[in-house]
Amino acid sequence: MRIGMPISYSSGFAETAAVIAEYESVGLDTVFVAEAYSFDAVSQLGYLAARTSTVEIASGILNIYSRTPALLAMTAAGLDFVSGGRFTLGIGASGPQVVEGFHGVPYTAPLARTREVVEVCRTVWRRERLDHHGKHVDVPLTPERGGSGLGKPLKLINQPVRERVPMVLAAIGPKNVALAAELFEGWQPTFFLPEGAVTVFGDALAEGTARRDPDLGPLQIVVDAQLLVSDDADEQAAALERVRAQLALYVGGMGARGKNFYNDLAVRYGYEEAAATVQDLYLAGRKDEAAAALPDEFVRGVSLVGPRGYVTERVAAFAEAGVTTLNVTPLAGEHADRLRSVELLTSLG
Repeated sequence: MRIGMPISYSSGFAETAAVIAEYESVGLDTVFVAEAYSFDAVSQLGYLAARTSTVEIASGILNIYSRTPALLAMTAAGLDFVSGGRFTLGIGASGPQVVEGFHGVPYTAPLARTREVVEVCRTVWRRERLDHHGKHVDVPLTPERGGSGLGKPLKLINQPVRERVPMVLAAIGPKNVALAAELFEGWQPTFFLPEGAVTVFGDALAEGTARRDPDLGPLQIVVDAQLLVSDDADEQAAALERVRAQLALYVGGMGARGKNFYNDLAVRYGYEEAAATVQDLYLAGRKDEAAAALPDEFVRGVSLVGPRGYVTERVAAFAEAGVTTLNVTPLAGEHADRLRSVELLTSLG
């Protein structure tokens, strides 16, 4: 199993990036940089490319609305070039809160638009002339859709390092999960519970896999999990509280009532009553109570918190569920302990 690590887009990014070389030395495989509505991920990925030598870098994720599909392709080709072929393009639909609330772009047809984005990106990377006239992407822009008529099909000037930059789709809805299995090298779900994965995602994965091009290879599954390897009960409790707080934010407050994809996911895992309670409490401003209302088995199931033996068992459970990359956030208080915990996971792979 491969081991990854998400990097925060906070103002402390430079300090965080400075220690990535140490994680490289203990076997870290890849680093993911998020992009919500803070600093952009692309500039920081370029910075990481310059500060690292072997670890792969990935966007986790760039939304499919705020950049044109051609710009996504150009960006991926550029990052793959400056990193020497170490880049993975992670994309996703995000949600209307960010897409419409921050970027002012209509959040429409995420599934169909994603499919067109993939087609455009791979056309660009093959250095073919871009002549795509889909329902959601029209290049060159035709007069019928607002163009001047002066646009002409162009191809990427530079020769990309690779003809196909790996792409990962962040998705939890059944149709998007099926799309990931059909068209993408990798799939990145959120709050992955190994024991519930087959029930929640199995049908969608099978549907997409049935249409998958064999040239894409087996679907890679990238899963986020917070990590603490410790025998100390107090440390474990503090770590689990951090997991609870994050889960409560997403299940309770990430989206409007009835339009929260993460709340829907908790329901699909079988936590319908708890999901409703968490959302009610969170939206009422009672965040601590919302976190406390999350079922313990859910909190523990999506994380890696406990003694070495327990964490080893949980890693095996993730692997059994098909996970190929564990994208971990180490929670130990000291850097040396965080480094050792990542080293432990790389040794288990």
